[in-house]
Amino acid sequence: METVSTPPTTWTRDSAPAEKRSVWTALKRGLRGRCPRCGEGKLFRAFLKVDDHCSACGQDFTPHRADDLPAYLVIVIVGHIVVPTILWIETDFAPSVPLQLAIYLPLTLILSLVLLQPVKGAVVGVQWALRMHGFDEQNPDPSVGSR
Repeated sequence: METVSTPPTTWTRDSAPAEKRSVWTALKRGLRGRCPRCGEGKLFRAFLKVDDHCSACGQDFTPHRADDLPAYLVIVIVGHIVVPTILWIETDFAPSVPLQLAIYLPLTLILSLVLLQPVKGAVVGVQWALRMHGFDEQNPDPSVGSR
């Protein structure tokens, strides 16, 4: 009977566990439009255009894949705010249709525009914290983890 010996394990910096990333901290920093890593640099260079890298810590934001998720989340959030408000006002006060349209349409538009950038920042922050889509230094190729 042969004995099988395992080769000695050499610990290197690359084999060490990666730094712990707090999802809640990254989410809050993203909501504020700040870098999810340091909280200092700006996340956006335009209204919805994510910057290429953090001006403070140099974190690369190019691998982010927010896509349509922020818009879907904003639709759900605004719908949960506006629809109960519409139902409450309609059942208690019954205002005229032109008055309702004059209130609800601008309210929906304003809420959507106000929430879109913070929600997109939160999505990018969560992606960074969970090491999704190339935010993982151990696996910089995003196509490897997606299969």
